[in-house]
Amino acid sequence: MDQLHVLPFIPVLEIIGTFVFAISGTLTAAEKKLDPFGASVIAFVTALGGGTVRDLLLNLRPVWIQEERYLLTVFISVVVAVLFRKQINRLRRTLFLFDTAGIALFTILGMEKALRIGVPPIIALVMGVVSAVFGGVVRDILCNEIPLIFRREVYATACLTGGGAYLLMRLAPLPEGVPVAVAIGIIILIRILAVRLHWAFPNLRSEE
Repeated sequence: MDQLHVLPFIPVLEIIGTFVFAISGTLTAAEKKLDPFGASVIAFVTALGGGTVRDLLLNLRPVWIQEERYLLTVFISVVVAVLFRKQINRLRRTLFLFDTAGIALFTILGMEKALRIGVPPIIALVMGVVSAVFGGVVRDILCNEIPLIFRREVYATACLTGGGAYLLMRLAPLPEGVPVAVAIGIIILIRILAVRLHWAFPNLRSEE
């Protein structure tokens, strides 16, 4: 049985993750004083960009083309973010938790999608990380910012660690669903600890 089918709340979390990522993109666009169309584009690439890049690399049709619920989720999130921006800004901590859960979930979903079509495990791990973080990379580039994963914060590293643990657990005789839940938990824990304890990699400096 597919590991992901053992956890019935996965589709709900997937929509929540899409919603939160799109709100994050909309708020970033608002900070850059973009118009509603620009905000919608940024919301779209933030929420669905990673999965789209993954699917194109795997020679698959992007999921948002197959199911309209993803585009509807992005549209609703833009409206909500525009109408309730002040209230949402007060919930930054809650949004951070949802964002963290989102990257954890999308890492495992991306890996499973790649593994199902016969991609080697290491490449599947890369596809999982692409699913989780590449939307944020495109968002930051379009908004003229250095992408978060290229700075000191432990972000993509958490996805790599949790994804690597997931690959190892798939080889062990564990109950169905355990590898998914544990891997997601590892990513969330590393990300939260990294923010609270200020874990960071040193910056590269020029010899000058």
